[in-house]
Amino acid sequence: MARLTFTGGIHPYDGKDLSKSSPIEAVLPGKELVFPLSQHIGAPATALVAKGDRVLRGQKIAEAGGFVSAPVYSSVSGTVKALEKRRVATGDMVMSIIVENDDQYEEVEYTPLGSPEDDIKREDIINAVKEAGIVGMGGAGFPTHVKLSPKDAASIDYIIANCAECEPYLTSDYRRMLEEPEKLIGGMKIILKLFPNAHGILAVEDNKPDCVALLKKMVSTESRICVKALKTKYPQGSERHLISATTGREINSTMLPADAGCIVNNVDTIVSVYRAVTEGRPLMERIITVTGDCIKEPKNYRCHTGMNYADLIEKAGGFTVEPEKIICGGPMMGFALFDTNIPVTKTSTALLAFKKDMVSASKPTACINCGKCAAACPGRIIPSHLAMYAERNDFESFVADGGMECCECGCCSFVCPAKRPLTQEIKSMRKLELANRKNKGGK
Repeated sequence: MARLTFTGGIHPYDGKDLSKSSPIEAVLPGKELVFPLSQHIGAPATALVAKGDRVLRGQKIAEAGGFVSAPVYSSVSGTVKALEKRRVATGDMVMSIIVENDDQYEEVEYTPLGSPEDDIKREDIINAVKEAGIVGMGGAGFPTHVKLSPKDAASIDYIIANCAECEPYLTSDYRRMLEEPEKLIGGMKIILKLFPNAHGILAVEDNKPDCVALLKKMVSTESRICVKALKTKYPQGSERHLISATTGREINSTMLPADAGCIVNNVDTIVSVYRAVTEGRPLMERIITVTGDCIKEPKNYRCHTGMNYADLIEKAGGFTVEPEKIICGGPMMGFALFDTNIPVTKTSTALLAFKKDMVSASKPTACINCGKCAAACPGRIIPSHLAMYAERNDFESFVADGGMECCECGCCSFVCPAKRPLTQEIKSMRKLELANRKNKGGK
């Protein structure tokens, strides 16, 4: 068994058996697609189209609104119906471009740069990634061209592919690795062209032995790429803990991975880099797991961005019974939905539907000082204390006791026998502290 891991963490029921044997299945969207202008960290994109305009699949319909931003592309051909605010998975109303699908899927022409073996200039790769609108597709949404442009490229020692997929129920990365490993490896080889001193690590949890074996076989002749099997434990795929497990290096909330000589990218992100360079294709599709004990036919779908979640549920056979809870993303860090009429975006990873809402059914009681939250916390802080500070609005004690080091993974809430919403309280306090710092002009 692999021993590469980190301190703390939990072992929730993974639920992956529901969809792990389901090959990736391509699905077509419905008549209306919604493209939010904010699908990433940073400035919203700026619309390039107006109501009534005809657009093609692969056409840029919104330009990046700054360096830390990303353009948006239409995934279908059709007509722009409106520019208006629409609801997204977080519950926010976001300005969006609404396109009526004409079902023709007429595409623009794409211009590839070359293959992973070709001699391609660094600036051309960065520009291709930027123009393709690629962002972190594991959920964070940080523009990838920014991540691939550290101050000193020579100081980067490791490019880590986050192949852990530690969130329960999600199997999209697993299927991608099994079915399209050449694109993952090809994308890694392209990224390594940007960093002369770096080695690539494909970091896979050891509950995916078939992926580990396949990837090891495929990189056996690659001098700069290796596969590392990690101990299966949540949140193994967290950036900080992935770096710790694979390299032994540590980062905190004041650091970027690049400060430790590392860059971490999700499987789908690296595949998107591969497609942007070798095919010239922008980011306009992704793999999504639709699963849960309420879904009739749990599957992994290749989806167009902009398509409706309700359509995905219908493709999966609908609900077996009316669900008590629907989640966008994983059960540990995803967003509970009150409406499935929301669009697939670049950062969508999964749609889960459950018969029972175990969180709502739990009644919080007083802390019993058992210490389980501290033992499970991968950030080595004491969540029960931080939650107490949050309840009292005691910012000074919150910061002094490491509140800003919380990665919001949910481990503490999961193990708490008193069913206290520790993660939610700490997360809210962190947001308030960051807002206070911003208002004061500090860091």
